[in-house]
Amino acid sequence: MMYYELFCIFATEMRKLLTLILTMMALCSHAADTDGDTARHVGFTVYAYPQWQIAMDEYERQWLCDKRAFAVGVELNYRALPSDSDAFARDYNYPTLSVGAKLALNNGVTMRRTGSWGKAVMVDYDSRLGDIFTLYGSFERPLLRTRRWELNYMLRAGVGYSPFIYNKTDNIDNELIGSAFNIYFGAGVTASYQLTDNLALVAGLLYGHHSNGALARPNKGENHWGPMVGIRSGLTPHPLQKERGPQKTSPNGGRMEGAGLYLDFRLGIGGKTLLEDWQRTQFNTDPMEPDYRTEDFHFYMSYSASAALMYRYARRWASGIGADVYYGTYYKHIRDLEAQQSLPNTHVSPWSVGISARHEVYYHNLSLDMALGIYLHREMGTNAKEVEQPYYERIGVFYTFPKLGHIKVGASVQAHRTKADLTEIMVSLPIQITSR
Repeated sequence: MMYYELFCIFATEMRKLLTLILTMMALCSHAADTDGDTARHVGFTVYAYPQWQIAMDEYERQWLCDKRAFAVGVELNYRALPSDSDAFARDYNYPTLSVGAKLALNNGVTMRRTGSWGKAVMVDYDSRLGDIFTLYGSFERPLLRTRRWELNYMLRAGVGYSPFIYNKTDNIDNELIGSAFNIYFGAGVTASYQLTDNLALVAGLLYGHHSNGALARPNKGENHWGPMVGIRSGLTPHPLQKERGPQKTSPNGGRMEGAGLYLDFRLGIGGKTLLEDWQRTQFNTDPMEPDYRTEDFHFYMSYSASAALMYRYARRWASGIGADVYYGTYYKHIRDLEAQQSLPNTHVSPWSVGISARHEVYYHNLSLDMALGIYLHREMGTNAKEVEQPYYERIGVFYTFPKLGHIKVGASVQAHRTKADLTEIMVSLPIQITSR
């Protein structure tokens, strides 16, 4: 009965919210009718979808039980028009930029370990994922656009908040979410059909991920997917008209700023909690010990530096190759753990060195940076040799400050086979070599 009552309360509140949103949509549509194209830059979307948890590996499949959930969301949308003479918007076929809020009702997602899990003692209840509230920004680019239809791909990034996280009192098997605040990433494909000039039906297939980037433990992360349906109002449905008005030019005479060959130097500061500590306290610690299945894990600092030779061959793209150096302050702790467990006498070094292929995608001063690297040197103990790969991935979001010499500041997550290893704040300084 409790879940039925909660659902009724939630449905009532969502009906009020939907009424408010539709009223705002109607006002936006009226403004569009009276003010021309100017007001049609802005719109609203309200959507809902069932979602299911994805077990990412065999380990997770052993304790993930019920997977069903439900999500609702609302977005404020913005779309540049050809009359704006925005070169980046034209390059991306006039994408839709949005700020959104999403609530996922995840109490139906349950977890329980059964049988033998080292020294971990089975409990007599199901652990729950709990609801997650997410604030995000999204980028939705049209792949196909006609007068009525639009087909898009979509990327999202933001921050999620979950009040019901892992704890050893009443949620001991929730290995998915270990911290209240989490990094959110989403992707999907959407299609819309224009019902009227001011109202469109939107549907799609979405994927989402929440995790803390190894800043806390546990950090298995929750992954979900589901079919979405929604209503969008206020945007110009098909900005296909010819551009008009003066083209925006840069102070260098209209050439693309930053084009050509450049060196990119970066410094990063970040950190992580250790998978080794999680495994030790979860499965190799006696139940009578105070840190048995603990929620408290030490945070270790890490530092990095990189240099890359990059070539920006288009307004929105740059690619290159770089060298990366990492210093982990946690190496002494790993060395001590291996000594305590009488593991083979492996060398543990604080330094890791790799080379990476890099690609960066730009939209005005925002950019998405991606890298795939191979370690030339990495000695982080026996566990790292077993669970890590000889390669690493890095993905980050940056903002460029043109008036500060095009310095970029951003956040980046480094991973091994998509499993987060550490999270960093990074500063990047590009030095131009040649220009186009």
